[in-house]
Amino acid sequence: MLKYIKRFIKKHQLEEFCKFVLVGVLATGINYLIYNIFINYIDENIAFTIAYLVSLVFNLLLSHLFTFKQKIVPKSTLKFLLAHLINYLNQLILLNIFIFIGIAKNYAPLPVYIIAIPLNFLVVRYALKG
Repeated sequence: MLKYIKRFIKKHQLEEFCKFVLVGVLATGINYLIYNIFINYIDENIAFTIAYLVSLVFNLLLSHLFTFKQKIVPKSTLKFLLAHLINYLNQLILLNIFIFIGIAKNYAPLPVYIIAIPLNFLVVRYALKG
């Protein structure tokens, strides 16, 4: 029975996805915390960019070494960064849309994360795993 469960998890990449979620939750928490600190002092787009960059470094390290068990090499790092550039632009557009429709600046990232995180998994997984 245990072999069947392990085979099922491996086949469906549930372990990898769970690790991705854990790293993503931590990176998102870092992003949101830093964004909320800076939003009181600077423009929301700049605050979001700073927060995104800090969480990106955290995410880069853990995604390579923990989630996808890949060495940090220039090729995969470049792919990761390009994937996150897509994610960043997507999130920045969504952030501005949610602020425009009236969601408070300090809460606007929350629906952004809900939309962007599943998409980001697919893009980053493809970038790192090919």
